[in-house]
Amino acid sequence: MTMNTKRTTTVIARRLKADAAIQKKGKWIASHSFAMTLTVIIFTSCVKDTIYNTPHPEHGRITLTTDWSARGEGIDIPGSHHVLTNGDDEGRQTFTAHTNDHPELFAPGTHRLHLWHDAAGITVSGNTASVASLSRAGGFVGNPDWFFSAAMDVEIEADKVHPVTATMQQQVRELTLVIAPTGGTTDKIESITGTLSGVAGTLDIDTGAHGTPSDVALTFTKITEGPDAGKWSATVRLLGVAGSEQTLTGAITFTDGSPAAVSLDSDLSATLSTFNADKKTPIALSGTVVETPTGVGFTASITGWNVINREGVIAD
Repeated sequence: MTMNTKRTTTVIARRLKADAAIQKKGKWIASHSFAMTLTVIIFTSCVKDTIYNTPHPEHGRITLTTDWSARGEGIDIPGSHHVLTNGDDEGRQTFTAHTNDHPELFAPGTHRLHLWHDAAGITVSGNTASVASLSRAGGFVGNPDWFFSAAMDVEIEADKVHPVTATMQQQVRELTLVIAPTGGTTDKIESITGTLSGVAGTLDIDTGAHGTPSDVALTFTKITEGPDAGKWSATVRLLGVAGSEQTLTGAITFTDGSPAAVSLDSDLSATLSTFNADKKTPIALSGTVVETPTGVGFTASITGWNVINREGVIAD
């Protein structure tokens, strides 16, 4: 074999080896490209098939339960109640069950709920509950039915149903005043009437603030049984007290007008200063009438107001 033949053989061998390497590398590149394409497809498929917890992934909902346990003895739970969200009266919901799925979809964030129900003698406009006024001069209010309300913030997360419990607060409290006349003319008393000033005419159900100081009329009846027999009592239901002064004024009249009627006056401001707390507990107060002579007769005041057991009050 000549030198030229050997050289030619060597060149051909190197070319074949290079071609084999290129072919092998091409197969790897193709395989690698296929694997990357498959990974992208799988990843893209996972993004499109993200699993959410609810049918409303961008909003939250609430399941609302009303708790009526904070109410006085013998008071029935109302048959229905209203729910207002963020002050939007158009979105007001009315429910009859204690637990309800609120139909609204809530954006994530804080939402304010107000709850109340219809009650005789009380109207609600916005956040303000008002006692119905009587058709007489002087800003007199009526004797409202039992009334409950609640206000609360709810934190909403997207793609979640939130269980929420609203504790309904009793907003009307019962007050009984018992007065004990003294002196030799107690058996001749025909009637005792009075007016209590400084009672609340309105309540802000959002903040719990009592306002619009008003008057309420009191008609006393004679107690005929029990340890307080011979005394006189009057019972009213109040939305609360408002302002710093609560005063009882009135008159004691006697049979046949003899002796002449005696005016009645008593400051109850200190005694009723905590009246707006613990409204589910009725309160009964007893005081003694003390007569004071004047140039034209007598006036009467009531002293020694004390809390008493209301079970002993049985009026005629």
